[in-house]
Amino acid sequence: MIIRLITLLCVLLVSIAEIYAGLQAGIAVRKVNPDPLLPVSGGAGPSHPATRREGDLTVRALVFEQEGVSVAIVSADFLGFPAALCNRVRAAVKEIPAGNILIGATHTHSAPDCYGFPGGGRDPGYLDQVCKAMAEAIREAAGHTQPVRLKIATGEAKGKIAYNYYAEQLYDPRCHVIQALGAEGKPVATLVNYAIHPEVIGNDAGICSPDMVGPLYDRIAEKGGGIGIFLNSAQGGMVTADNRSSEGKEAKSYDECRRIGNLLADEALRIVAAAPEQAAPKLFCAAHSLTLPVDSPLMRQLLKALPDSPGADVASLTTQLNVVNIGNAQILTIPGEALPNIGFYLKRKMRGEHNLLFGLTNDAFGYILTKEDFDSFKRYSYISRTSLGEHTGEIYVAEALKFISECPAPEPLAKR
Repeated sequence: MIIRLITLLCVLLVSIAEIYAGLQAGIAVRKVNPDPLLPVSGGAGPSHPATRREGDLTVRALVFEQEGVSVAIVSADFLGFPAALCNRVRAAVKEIPAGNILIGATHTHSAPDCYGFPGGGRDPGYLDQVCKAMAEAIREAAGHTQPVRLKIATGEAKGKIAYNYYAEQLYDPRCHVIQALGAEGKPVATLVNYAIHPEVIGNDAGICSPDMVGPLYDRIAEKGGGIGIFLNSAQGGMVTADNRSSEGKEAKSYDECRRIGNLLADEALRIVAAAPEQAAPKLFCAAHSLTLPVDSPLMRQLLKALPDSPGADVASLTTQLNVVNIGNAQILTIPGEALPNIGFYLKRKMRGEHNLLFGLTNDAFGYILTKEDFDSFKRYSYISRTSLGEHTGEIYVAEALKFISECPAPEPLAKR
């Protein structure tokens, strides 16, 4: 009898230890629709007035926790979310170290200006509300975690979703998916990482919208994938939503947003469906300070006009770079819009069985291209002017790969 009680006690202790050492996850959402509507921004030029809204702008926070390590992955329905606002959010969250909070923008071209571009109509009061909502979402997600298993998968998203506007086939069709499964194997959250410009509608249609990302979220929930969260990838120069019609025009309606968002959601769920469950995934996060020179005259002039900016004479900008290992996947952040060739190269050199790039995360410094591509083809004139300069890509890639080499590699699935 005593031996049986000791055995039961040992089993109980082992179970408690496994729960403590296991991965926990929580996710929360806040709507951030401007009321009244504000002008919407598609880039460094003037914003355009919005007269109606299609879909909800949201901020979403997915928090992972394991043995005292917490990581927040945040997505916001904006063109970009500058470091000054990211740091404001981090300062309001005491539950998670600032270096472990990754904040990315979906890159919708139909949301209010977060930067203060000339003629942009930046609303400080609205941005205060957004920052508060984002901090609330992070805290709620951190306070409501539950034990989860993971399914992680990579596959080509098939169908008419994205293409490269500059050169049709020069884009990465791979979609990376991380799905957290709660009790009884039911999905709690589905993270989708894919390269695309969500600009089906554009900023000149008078519509405030999350673009195709909103329907993506709706479809994931409808199909039982839990709460969706989207992180963009290396979509610079110029990987965009494929809304081309047979007549050679572009379909710029919210119905087209639904078609593309639904298709990407369906593909993401198809890709992850057959992935094996990872019962004991390990979590790791590290942050690194990344400094990039500002050589572009246009960007220096723009910095002079932006609120919270160091001014026109600034020679460099510094931001947060993150590496996250979760299960057999590795995540690297990009503070801007890297071209697809840079994305392919980074994924090839990263150390996970699945390698994810979170573009427009922790800041959005414009386009990131190689020195060979800079100011070369006429097609690259715009993205060269709106990059920090000729050496941005070279410096970023070197720093990122050095940082990755200093971090542990994710544990391969077969070794567990």
